[in-house]
Amino acid sequence: MIPGQVDMSHVMQTSDAGHQAHATVRTYVKVALVLTAVTAIEVAAIYIRALTPILIPTLLVLSLAKFALVVLFFMHLRYDSRVLSVLFVGPLIIAVAIILSLIALITAAFMVRA
Repeated sequence: MIPGQVDMSHVMQTSDAGHQAHATVRTYVKVALVLTAVTAIEVAAIYIRALTPILIPTLLVLSLAKFALVVLFFMHLRYDSRVLSVLFVGPLIIAVAIILSLIALITAAFMVRA
């Protein structure tokens, strides 16, 4: 070892019991195909006039599904420990609650003016 160099060899040797084997290339291709299909459904939904009353909720649900797939597979959250999942999902829930509260407040303010 070179003088002044920190020995980091032990870091790669430790194994965490919370980690599972990662997905195969086949799984990533399947997820990518599902994401592509959901995106095509989103684009098609815009052109279907019958969906106009429920277009925004439909697009939000489809976007949420895509978000979940990306987070679970491409960010490897599915294969990490539960602690990391909680650290990610907890603040996400708080952020969504704040956004929904702000939307409700702004909508109420515009309703009062109208």
